[in-house]
Amino acid sequence: MSSSSHLGSPADAETLLAAVLAENERTESDRLRFVLRSLIQHLHAFAKETQLNYEELELGLQFLNAVGQATGPKKNEAILLADVLGLSTLVQLQDAKRIMAHGGTEPALIGPFWRANHPVLESGSEIFTPDTPGHRMTVHVRVMDLNKQAIPGALVDVWQASPSGLYENQDDHQADMNLRGRFTTNHQGEFFYKTVKPAGYPIPVDGPVGQLLKHQHRHTMRPAHLHFIAIAQGYRVLATQIFDAQDPCINSDVVFGAVGSLVRQFEPDSNQVNSWQLHVDIMLEPGETRIPHPPLS
Repeated sequence: MSSSSHLGSPADAETLLAAVLAENERTESDRLRFVLRSLIQHLHAFAKETQLNYEELELGLQFLNAVGQATGPKKNEAILLADVLGLSTLVQLQDAKRIMAHGGTEPALIGPFWRANHPVLESGSEIFTPDTPGHRMTVHVRVMDLNKQAIPGALVDVWQASPSGLYENQDDHQADMNLRGRFTTNHQGEFFYKTVKPAGYPIPVDGPVGQLLKHQHRHTMRPAHLHFIAIAQGYRVLATQIFDAQDPCINSDVVFGAVGSLVRQFEPDSNQVNSWQLHVDIMLEPGETRIPHPPLS
């Protein structure tokens, strides 16, 4: 058979793209087929726009391999990469438009440090060990539906970094599950817990994401914040964060997450010296209860 009669591989970029897209049409799931079609088109357009060479492609693939290898029990490097590129916040902003249009609470990044099996605690419990530094703080949480009716029996995971700048899973000096807890709302949809006022902290920079930030000459700090995930049957799961408006990095969060209504003033507690308080309303929209997979065990 002559070479002219052998089809072989596509000989130009347009024919190549058409061939890859044609193969993608075999995908059964409509949504997956659509997402992959768009991804393929954008990847090919990116390579053409940047005139990507093979050495650069290899470097990029090595970087992605390193991201996978850097992910483990104490850190999820893939989530960290999506965060520092602003992708996580972009997706959250798209979700926020729908949720907030219906009166729900603004969502935020889950982040790479949510763990499975938070300790189950009673309302009013302390989530910190006695040796945890920082000013004491009381957080009052109320979970409601879009009509501002209480949702009793909702599960809420809370977690935060220590004022030392590390989550307990990163820090051998902290007790396991320090500054973490799971609470259940009462018949009024409420609970409260005692913690320490959070401080800003640097994200992990010991992996490929840290090298990326170094190449970009970016700082590594996140402003002080608290994490919440609310779960109630018959409602969409909501992950959100509350940021300290007075943090010096509030306008330059390395993962671009300190936005909109998530930024709040932490109020001094008039009942205690050097103590703080915060009231958090979480409003859930009805829908399927899909619990996300925790990044860490």
